[in-house]
Amino acid sequence: MRENQGSEAVTAAYGRSLGTKYGAEDAPSIVTRSLHSTEIAVTEIYVDRPLGRLSDPIPCVDAYMICLMLREIPNNAYWEEGRQVSAYSLRAGDVTLHDLRREPLALIDKPIHSLLCYIPSAALNALADQANVPRISELRYRPGVGLRDETIKHIGLSLLPALRSSDQVSRLFTDYVSLALATHCAQTYGGMQTVSRPLKGGLAPWQEKRSKEMLAGDLRGVLPLHEIAGACGLSVSHFSRAFHKSTGLAPHAWLLQARVESAKTMLRDVDTSLSAIAQACGFADQSHFARVFTHRVGLSPGAWRKAVLA
Repeated sequence: MRENQGSEAVTAAYGRSLGTKYGAEDAPSIVTRSLHSTEIAVTEIYVDRPLGRLSDPIPCVDAYMICLMLREIPNNAYWEEGRQVSAYSLRAGDVTLHDLRREPLALIDKPIHSLLCYIPSAALNALADQANVPRISELRYRPGVGLRDETIKHIGLSLLPALRSSDQVSRLFTDYVSLALATHCAQTYGGMQTVSRPLKGGLAPWQEKRSKEMLAGDLRGVLPLHEIAGACGLSVSHFSRAFHKSTGLAPHAWLLQARVESAKTMLRDVDTSLSAIAQACGFADQSHFARVFTHRVGLSPGAWRKAVLA
């Protein structure tokens, strides 16, 4: 079997192109490139009116699809390499794995609501190279069998708001979560062993200063995680662990805190409108600003301003 690794084949494995293969009218997706520019993507698939036939084939690529079921699928008929290999019932919360080199297909005769996570082998190789351990030959799975994987379930559910309101979620968050997903799959299903090296001091002072400057200078969170890690001379995974060790927060969580602190400074100027503050501090809009600020501070921006300036 020959593998098609062209860009068109890859983009057909996520987003709207993927959704049409299952009969979905829409298929919101998130694409990150935090590992050596390899694309990791998550797509939400919702099909209320099933096709009543096999799904259209996904182009053969050297990648895996990790599927989180958001609703049950009784007797899910599943094919690989042109033959039916299983017909297991899948529960909401179950996870299935699929090697896209094996031409996976499913009979779309029931409603579907799932998250489909596209992870190329190149991303798994990058993780292994960064950890200085042997590369993964393949992920281990039983075709069509649902697994209970609480880590994948938690990661998938945490991404749902990002899929539905992408303008309110920073790229740092999606980069960080995608990295966590790929690492978990490499370790749990690929047997990747990482040497545990304690990070006694976390980042060096210059690295912590530089990364915080870069984060604070881009409150919208558009800057990719790999650029910040690269500025510190570290791999993405090493940087993420070291940053958390130094600050007690993941990079995207530190950014959210920086947004709120910046907003507090601007709120002390009574002439600055809440909408202007929301825009300057990287929030999607005034409503997003109010929701995040109230959740973290305990008061709405207007109430906090009144209390401080009273």
